[in-house]
Amino acid sequence: MLTAHEIFGFMSPALALEIVENIHATEKSIYRAAVAAVAEARKVRPVFLERKPRAERNQDVVASLCKPNLEALAVNLLQAWLLKCQTAMLADYLDALGIKHDKGMVDDLPASVPDDKLKAAIEGLLAKHQAQKVAVYLRAFNDLNQAKWPNLTALLDQDARLQLGA
Repeated sequence: MLTAHEIFGFMSPALALEIVENIHATEKSIYRAAVAAVAEARKVRPVFLERKPRAERNQDVVASLCKPNLEALAVNLLQAWLLKCQTAMLADYLDALGIKHDKGMVDDLPASVPDDKLKAAIEGLLAKHQAQKVAVYLRAFNDLNQAKWPNLTALLDQDARLQLGA
């Protein structure tokens, strides 16, 4: 099981920067909160980071998201990115599993899903979406939710296409 900051640490730097950039574009308040949290963690004033060029500032945010002390921020950014920017992937996965949702948001997850349905859902995602984004989503889905499915954990550990950093 990975935590959100570990997910950020294992994904490619390019994807981590893409996530932060997407948050900047879609969720200004979350982005500003992220910059403020990074500034506090680095013991500098937020204006110090705000004055940097955005590309450099985003690299600072990504570097900080890999640290355990910003776990809550990492969770928040992952959730916001998935729900705002990856809605189609979430919907594809949940639809394939037959789980009712509202634009990727689920009220109640089943305690388990059949192996064949899970494998088919993952194959569908990998055929339609970038493998690393699928891996990040499935890691976050499995490791950061209350329902942990042993068959999904096994697939995440065994399938090379679902390895972060690969």
